[in-house]
Amino acid sequence: MFIFNVKFSGSKLFKAFFVLVSIIILFLFSVGIYKIFNKSNIVFSVSDKIKKDNVITMTSSNYTNILKTVHDDINSYVGMEIKCVGYVYKLVDFSDTQFVTARDMVISSDYQSVIVGFLCDYKDISKFEDGTWVEITGEITKGEYHGDIPILKIKELNEISKPTDEFVYPPDESYLPTSSLL
Repeated sequence: MFIFNVKFSGSKLFKAFFVLVSIIILFLFSVGIYKIFNKSNIVFSVSDKIKKDNVITMTSSNYTNILKTVHDDINSYVGMEIKCVGYVYKLVDFSDTQFVTARDMVISSDYQSVIVGFLCDYKDISKFEDGTWVEITGEITKGEYHGDIPILKIKELNEISKPTDEFVYPPDESYLPTSSLL
């Protein structure tokens, strides 16, 4: 019959545990560094460009993100088509063919809002009164109104009833302009 009497020293046990954890951390760190430098041909990029495939459809959830993106980099979007819903909003200094496809952007918790939208150019806009809800499809052009801004040349305009989601909200965290990163 064998009897073993094993004594553990607290300081030796701690040292062994510390060495083991240090080796594991060093191994994981080494693997991470190897993966970073071994795959240096991978390029990461962030882009705030909108796809140029089809007509861009603006919804209540992406309205201000698209509006801000196009305003920030007009030249990249000239010639693209946008489809959106808004109400007709005219100002005194607009020409007879100009209006804004407007939406009310909520800026505070008590539903205070500001009007946002694209300036549009449409020869028959005089047939529509302020506040009339419309669905438009237009081509982005670069124009002048107190500075360079995108102007939509309307290709199609249809009167619609007021949507249930009439308000839009400021650009969200998914909007990440690359120009501010450079």
